[in-house]
Amino acid sequence: MKIMLDAGHGPNTPGKRSPDQFKEFTFTSSVADHAKTLLEAYENVTIYFAHSKNEDIPLKERTDKANRLNVNCYVAIHANAFGNGTTWNDANGIETYVYLSKPKEALELAERVQKNLVIATGLTNRGVKSADFHILRETNMTAILAECGFYTNKNELQLIKTDSYQKTCAEAIVKGIVDQYKLKKKNNTSSNQKTKTLYKVQIGAYSNKKNAEKIVKALQEKGYDPIIVND
Repeated sequence: MKIMLDAGHGPNTPGKRSPDQFKEFTFTSSVADHAKTLLEAYENVTIYFAHSKNEDIPLKERTDKANRLNVNCYVAIHANAFGNGTTWNDANGIETYVYLSKPKEALELAERVQKNLVIATGLTNRGVKSADFHILRETNMTAILAECGFYTNKNELQLIKTDSYQKTCAEAIVKGIVDQYKLKKKNNTSSNQKTKTLYKVQIGAYSNKKNAEKIVKALQEKGYDPIIVND
């Protein structure tokens, strides 16, 4: 299972910030990081990023990369804005997008992600919608775009700025992906967590206890710490 996570926009994208200048990418890249960590706990899953933390990656490069890698699933993570983004307003809630043709698997994934985001965040359910976004149109695989609250809404922005909310969004998105593709958790037992195996050394077995005691005494004199087991 190959999954591409796309933190919307980039570190230098003009305009994609709240009225108090909080960058959308600060939120989306953190959610993507948390989601990557969570997804890596599942079997046979490889995670790719469409974005870069150092520069803005054009949309065409992002979708070309996904198509070249032949990923199974493309998930774009965004925070929403109403109007031109320069003024505060009351627009609020969660919404998830699929392409205009509403591909069956994309719609199913979007519905699962939307449901989990709404439950986890407690924000208004704005529903699953369709749009002619580049990343939905130009990808050859199942693709969705999740809008995780409005950064033009003062109350929702206060959530968006927190690491706890970023983790909550990541967990909800990952749960939607896991449910859709029935991913299985890796076996977390590591070598140092395994139950220790003990190897017992037996010198002999004696029907007469005094003979056993003689062997014990001899071993004690040599610095060993033997015991007598009544079998």
